[in-house]
Amino acid sequence: MTQTAGDAPAAGTNTSTPAAVPAASAGAAGAAGEAAEAKVPAQTDRATGKVATAESPAAEPASSPSAAASDPTDRATGKSASAAATGSPAAPATPATPATPTGPLARLLAWRTPPAILTWTCFVAFVANIAIIVTGGAVRLTDSGLGCPTWPTCTDGSLVPTSRLGAYGIVEFTNRMLTFAVSVAVGAAIIACLRWHPRRAVLNKLSWTLFVGVVVQAVIGGISVRTHLAPIWVSLHMLVSLGMVALSYVLWVRSREPNDNDPTPTVQPILRRLGYVLTAGVGALLIAGTIVTGSGPHSGAKAGDPGHKRFPLSPANATQLHADLVFLVVGLTVALWFGLKATGAGPRVLTTVRDLFLLLMAQGVIGYVQYFTHLPVLLVGIHMFGAAIVWAATWRVLLAMRERKAETKTGTEPQAQAVPA
Repeated sequence: MTQTAGDAPAAGTNTSTPAAVPAASAGAAGAAGEAAEAKVPAQTDRATGKVATAESPAAEPASSPSAAASDPTDRATGKSASAAATGSPAAPATPATPATPTGPLARLLAWRTPPAILTWTCFVAFVANIAIIVTGGAVRLTDSGLGCPTWPTCTDGSLVPTSRLGAYGIVEFTNRMLTFAVSVAVGAAIIACLRWHPRRAVLNKLSWTLFVGVVVQAVIGGISVRTHLAPIWVSLHMLVSLGMVALSYVLWVRSREPNDNDPTPTVQPILRRLGYVLTAGVGALLIAGTIVTGSGPHSGAKAGDPGHKRFPLSPANATQLHADLVFLVVGLTVALWFGLKATGAGPRVLTTVRDLFLLLMAQGVIGYVQYFTHLPVLLVGIHMFGAAIVWAATWRVLLAMRERKAETKTGTEPQAQAVPA
């Protein structure tokens, strides 16, 4: 068959096909491989819970958290495997955050006083200071004031009472040991105030002043023993105890208030001044009471002891002075109640004045009964306890005449914080 000129290009094409096929096949295979790689689903590493993909190291920087987690590290060189393969430097390691100390000492140093603990420790300190008055009165009324004839030891050769001292030594030494109980109560209040957040300077000052009072009381008690129960030192011993009752009561009230801002009066200024006069009157009444006791038969020493010194006053005159002050205090209390009622004072302060009046009436009844029954020991002890309660009730009246307002957000009216008296 004769080949025409039109067939030449076709024949040329057919003769070059075997050489072009391999190149085309290689390109198609590469494209297919990239498509297959792109379609590979993500795999989940069950050990780490992270997703591993089929991307190359160039698709994700080595400094990213996922790459750092999935990229193994050569322990000898400190470089990751991908960094060693590509020749790129490894990302610097992030320093670990130091662990928070969780030991007992660290927890103790980080402890903050809860509100309930603060209130209760201050209340216990208040009760302890009243209790030491009662036990001190028991020492005096049982003639055990010199049961331990010296101080700070019980005898010259013994810290504790000996059998020769009998029950008198036990009573006096027990009262001395109760001073440590008061110290523990006051110490707990100090710790609670120091660990309160935010710190309140007034609570710290009040609690530390109580501690100083405990030390002063111990010294005055020792002087009383070494002076064979001189009435001036015994009376001072009682008055300092009453001062600590007032101080511990104020501490307890302040621990329940929201802050130390300036208080807002709840009564008229003239009535608040009358409250100060009433407080001073009750203080004078208590001083007169110690004079009555210091001139009466209960010196605190038993027969044969050298401690029978008395104030140079007749018991009748001392008692009359005491009774006159009782009438004055009762009159001031009644006048304060009517003044508060007339000026529309709140029920809280009216209640405190009413309660003080009732306590004064009860104390008056006990005082008259003990006087006409020749001062029986039990009634005298109850009267001493009542004196401490009346003194605390007087400060309750005074502190009820003001209130502190809790801090609120800007733009709102502050709310008054009425502390239960």
